[in-house]
Amino acid sequence: MSAPWDDERIIAHSVMLMESHRRFTGRDLLPAAAGQRDQARVLFEAPFVVVSHGTEDDPVLHYGNAAALALWEMSWEELTRTPSRLTAEAPERAERARLLAAVSAHGFIDDYSGVRISRAGRRFRIARATVWNVVDTGGRPAGQAATFRHWEFLDA
Repeated sequence: MSAPWDDERIIAHSVMLMESHRRFTGRDLLPAAAGQRDQARVLFEAPFVVVSHGTEDDPVLHYGNAAALALWEMSWEELTRTPSRLTAEAPERAERARLLAAVSAHGFIDDYSGVRISRAGRRFRIARATVWNVVDTGGRPAGQAATFRHWEFLDA
């Protein structure tokens, strides 16, 4: 597979993530880049995690930047086939569902913390995450996304 930011669908999705983040939080996720392809590349290479899922009944991850792929120990192909609920252990899923409902109602939340699990079973706590609604150019719901810079592995 070529770099994700070279795919027109991923470029459009990256722009939608950044525009939705600005719309709901009032802040830029990244400084503006020269063009959409450059924005998509910079987002993918960012030194912090960005991940998103769609609006399916059991939402599937649609995007994860390089930091997310490394943290969840997945390839792009694996990540984009994964139901987002599987990024949390079973006991954490009810809290995760409450979080996503709050985001749906209010547009975004800041300062979320929770425990997640990688494909290989490594547990990690994320901290100070921002979670926001993703909408298309017409304002229709397209999913939800999260970004965070802080995490720590819990396993010895």
